[in-house]
Amino acid sequence: MNASHDTCFGAPLSRRAWLGGALCAAWGSLSAHAAIRSPASGHSVPILAYHRFADSAVDSMTVRTQRFEAHLDTLAQLGAQLIPLSDWVAYRRGERPHLPERAVVLTADDGHRSQAEVLLPRLKARGWPITLFIYPSAISNASYAMTWDQLRQARQQTGVSIQSHTYWHPNLVRDRRTMAAAAFEQAARMQLHRPREVLRQKLGVEAHLLAWPFGLSDAGLQQMAEAEGYRAAFALENRSASLNDPLYAVPRHLMVDSLDEHELARRLRHAFAQSTREE
Repeated sequence: MNASHDTCFGAPLSRRAWLGGALCAAWGSLSAHAAIRSPASGHSVPILAYHRFADSAVDSMTVRTQRFEAHLDTLAQLGAQLIPLSDWVAYRRGERPHLPERAVVLTADDGHRSQAEVLLPRLKARGWPITLFIYPSAISNASYAMTWDQLRQARQQTGVSIQSHTYWHPNLVRDRRTMAAAAFEQAARMQLHRPREVLRQKLGVEAHLLAWPFGLSDAGLQQMAEAEGYRAAFALENRSASLNDPLYAVPRHLMVDSLDEHELARRLRHAFAQSTREE
């Protein structure tokens, strides 16, 4: 794909323009210090969404390694209880009666190789779980992506879950507007079905969770995801998840380099305080 020189969250986009550029367009109103909207009710759980890591923030979706370590230290200092995403889903679906106080969930999208190099070793050292949302077309194919061998190794790490991010990361909301209805229906269903099939074949994984590309979906897509057998699907809205959020458009906090440890602490404290008031 061609590089872009646009900017998002104050950082230049030097690569993967299809991702950073579309995220800018979809979530241009979100910033590291965006106002947090309180959920109406239910235990408020921050679900954090990372993408890639490097020594410098070379584009809008890259978090510096030093910044990421500061995020992890902040989680520990505030007494966050890191839980698997599947535990939150079970709670949301009424299959689990409660969650620990100060529950937080970690996720990472796209299957970037820096997740194997930076993210997973640091979480292993702390014994913390994470869900990796990957789109299989990139794995062992794109230069920026992990290989299937790396994902097999990741799957052996305690607490690592590998789930679906569609097959090749399309903007499905845009595609609905630009494609003929029958063609879109066929393409969208493939994007939801094919990654489950490939993850089963390559890793022995039964993927039952989905992260929408660019965080974007609509009611029809959400119905497709449910019909395909996904138990929940996840968006990007820079607010914490509650029982009142749609099960197939669950909000996550988009973690970017400009979101420092102080802003992360503010968001966490807000969610923890909200949960205390709701109990």
